[in-house]
Amino acid sequence: QVQLVESGGGLVEPGGSLRLSCAASGFTLGVYAVGWFRQTPGKEREGVSCFSSSDGTTHFADSVKGRFTISRGNANNTVYLHLNRMKPDHPAVYYCAALRSEFCSDTVYYVPYDYWGQGTQVTVSS
Repeated sequence: QVQLVESGGGLVEPGGSLRLSCAASGFTLGVYAVGWFRQTPGKEREGVSCFSSSDGTTHFADSVKGRFTISRGNANNTVYLHLNRMKPDHPAVYYCAALRSEFCSDTVYYVPYDYWGQGTQVTVSS
């Protein structure tokens, strides 16, 4: 069964960090770009970061640049989004998605993705 599963969400204090995981099963991420998105109630889904398995390039939205990083696990079938210096904000659900044979750029968030995960919620609050 092909699926993406996010994990690692939870409650974090302002300024804190979380590591979100996006694990693929039923296919390999080796030729996919993995995008991370977040959605807050009442707002449009926002693309925040991308990792290209094809060439290792990454992309970050301006809203998270300098605070978030993205990496791939040693087994190559998991991509991690490291959320650092978290800002107080409304709770958001973070989703990962896989896009075959694509490279990361500022437009990669606006194309149809092949697979989506179910999301993991992140809340920043003291």
